[in-house]
Amino acid sequence: MESEVRRLRTERGLSQGDLATAVGVSRQTINAIEVGRYDPSLGLAARLAHYFGLLIEEVFHVDVD
Repeated sequence: MESEVRRLRTERGLSQGDLATAVGVSRQTINAIEVGRYDPSLGLAARLAHYFGLLIEEVFHVDVD
């Protein structure tokens, strides 16, 4: 799964720590999502999307092939 988390975060001038605090996870979790080492739970994906004011599908791209 690919995500737009890094782009969205940097466009808003947020550090990984700032975003992590806002959605209730560790900075390491945000880093792992950004580099593709970790696929977030549905709940975390929803919190991230809500934080950015977007739909989950606009933040995360799932390859269904």
